[in-house]
Amino acid sequence: MAAIQLTGHDLTVDDVEEVALHGAGVGLAPDALTQIDASRALIERVVREERPTYGVNTGFGKLVDVHIDAGQAAELQLNLLRSHACGVGDPFPDEVVRAAILLRANALAKGTSGVRRELVQLLVDLLGAGVLPVVPSRGSLGASGDLAPLAHLGLVLVGEGEARAGGEVLGGADALARAGLAPIELAAKEGLSLINGTQFMAAIGALVLCRARRLVKLADVAAAQTIEAVRGSRTPFSPELQALRPHAGQAASAANLYALLDDSQIVASHRWCGRVQDAYSLRCSPQVHGAVRDALAYAERAVAVELNAATDNPLVLADREEVVSNGNFHGEPVAIPLDALKIGLAELGSISERRVERMLNPTMSNGLPPFLAHESGLNSGFMITQYVAASLVAENRVLAHPASVDSIPTSAGQEDHVSMGATSAVHLWQVCANAERILAVELLCGAQGLDFLEPLQPGPAVSVLHGALRDRSPRLERDRSLAAEIDAVSAAVRDGSLLAEVEAAAGELR
Repeated sequence: MAAIQLTGHDLTVDDVEEVALHGAGVGLAPDALTQIDASRALIERVVREERPTYGVNTGFGKLVDVHIDAGQAAELQLNLLRSHACGVGDPFPDEVVRAAILLRANALAKGTSGVRRELVQLLVDLLGAGVLPVVPSRGSLGASGDLAPLAHLGLVLVGEGEARAGGEVLGGADALARAGLAPIELAAKEGLSLINGTQFMAAIGALVLCRARRLVKLADVAAAQTIEAVRGSRTPFSPELQALRPHAGQAASAANLYALLDDSQIVASHRWCGRVQDAYSLRCSPQVHGAVRDALAYAERAVAVELNAATDNPLVLADREEVVSNGNFHGEPVAIPLDALKIGLAELGSISERRVERMLNPTMSNGLPPFLAHESGLNSGFMITQYVAASLVAENRVLAHPASVDSIPTSAGQEDHVSMGATSAVHLWQVCANAERILAVELLCGAQGLDFLEPLQPGPAVSVLHGALRDRSPRLERDRSLAAEIDAVSAAVRDGSLLAEVEAAAGELR
């Protein structure tokens, strides 16, 4: 694809995934350079005229009243990066770091931060050269932005910190040199402009949104296969019933299920059986999946705005010749939607695990053998896969606690309410991964359940799904370790390849 041109105004969630996962090129649009230069010119006037301006010629946080001489401007900015780069814990995955670099470059390209174009270009050059700062994943409050993570990212630009380059972890200066890049010496306000922003929480949000879009569709596909396996009913998903409660997400999920179960020999075979209604985990799948879709839509609206938002402090309004202190760095507009999505994905995994139980438990499965095992007793079949799913559901229940309702004052009370949005984002990343693995368990169990119903065939789309699963995991005839197969299917859920095979046959799902 063509290189993505950053303007500060029109970056999309899909662009973030293309750059972070697929290595799409990035450049600065001509309009962005004009915006950057205009805001920089104003900062240089502020410095010359010695106007008292936060972060330009003052200290930071509670030290805002301390005046800094013009000759110390560069030292002030470098000290800011060094002092704030005290994050801890495992480093962020490479795709998160790439996304955060992209988002920080886009925010600076907006022309409201007062940096030089050379600084923004160096961020873009990091992406092109594959130089990825090593950024610890813990330490941000999501208040004055993602201060600690962005400081670790910024240190590499000045030749400090650590970065991955060419498969090695090197010091910042060595990583830049290997890529033919030179470190930059910071000028007034540039250190502050690098770290004031919500780019790490927004980066995680954007990447999870792309995964969650695929996940909610595959949840419908997995539920359809499970309903086939336990010989459930298609009737609750009929358009006439759904129109009586027209939530957008519910309607989309029900439409998928109704279509996926069409033209099924299995469904037709028990149309006149004596069962009155299915359990909630089957019959109410659209209601639960739909609520998750609605949470996803809420989060997507918020993240789409944040990708092109000015989250610096102070903001440089070149057209008004003003440098204005503000609160746009506060992460709450992102933290609450990410928490909502986190809760939604936890519920998506929860109902999936309940459907797994229905297939494995002979008192619920409508005739399937215990634990979907051949020669049950001698073989345990899929018994322990439900344990795995249940453990992940339990973990998600803990992680789904909304971090955005917690606040611990910092900076001697100056920053007295914080969003904890970075914690929301980190937990969301794990909740999403757990939900993908839970869904993988359901998909494998459903495929095994269909095997026991042969020669009856499911609907065409579910048949394609079954074949795609069998390409990754053969029928379980005798006990074997299923760990690698769960991983393989969860990877296919995550990267979209499994959904692509189903949609190639069934058409694009809603």
